[in-house]
Amino acid sequence: MRKPKGLKFGDTLGVIAPASPTTREKVGKSYKKLMNLGFKVKMGKSCYEKCGYLAGSDSLRAEDINQMFKDEEIDGIICLRGGYGTSRILDLLDYELIRNNPKIFIGYSDITALHIAISKISKIVTFHGPMVSSDIIDNFSDFSKENLYNFILKDRFNLGIIKNPIGEEIEIINGGVAEGLIIGGNLSLIVNTLGTPYEIELKDKILFIEEIGEEPYEIDRMFTQLRLSGKLREAEGIILGDFNNCIAKNSGYGNSLTLEQVIEDIIKPIGIPTIYNLKAGHCEPMVTLPFGVLARLNADKKKLTILESPIIL
Repeated sequence: MRKPKGLKFGDTLGVIAPASPTTREKVGKSYKKLMNLGFKVKMGKSCYEKCGYLAGSDSLRAEDINQMFKDEEIDGIICLRGGYGTSRILDLLDYELIRNNPKIFIGYSDITALHIAISKISKIVTFHGPMVSSDIIDNFSDFSKENLYNFILKDRFNLGIIKNPIGEEIEIINGGVAEGLIIGGNLSLIVNTLGTPYEIELKDKILFIEEIGEEPYEIDRMFTQLRLSGKLREAEGIILGDFNNCIAKNSGYGNSLTLEQVIEDIIKPIGIPTIYNLKAGHCEPMVTLPFGVLARLNADKKKLTILESPIIL
């Protein structure tokens, strides 16, 4: 995997909206916030566009990504927000250009589709971490900020064990130790790649999964698809992250299974090292995870250790 150069304060961050739009007010706040954090900022065209539930046309959003990787003035790229839309532009990206211009690339949620495709085809390291209008402009804790900085800044880089926020306990689903490159993201988006040229590859990988707002039966359906496709058994280990508001709401079946029961029924029988409740995903505070780097999952000790630098120091 090719690694991007680490950032320093004063470098230029390119901001893109490859999925859904936000308000002009939040775009302005996003620009000011990144400037206040010590970076120069270049906003992509997609940040100002709106086409229904998309931040502009597919071609515009894809071109924004291609141009940000091509632009020599841009040192790193961070997404404005998620929502919906990245899967629509996977076949419009210039993966060779991206591979030849590796840069810090940060986002989560719908951005999962980009993480998986860029990892698979361009083979560069990316970062599952906070986005500007979704996270950074409001209630961005010191934990979340320092966790991000520890991976993307040259002078802050700290290799080692990924730690949860104080008071958040990691749970063991299956014990054991696994090593592999981390990949994954939002469950819905992972499942959406199946059967496409951008299908997630899990052989020799540690799979990270998070989700928001899906009821247990919906989580069940997606976990089952991953199981039946053979993907879960390909992985060396599984990290279950934050499952925000994934509770039964209006089930027509009486008492619903809980998320924990679904995990017990589908994930536990796979038998590979698995932990639950790593606080990465739609949560605050938030752990940042580098994708495409070697890691060791010691489920017995509830520890995830990053074994190599995700950046060029």
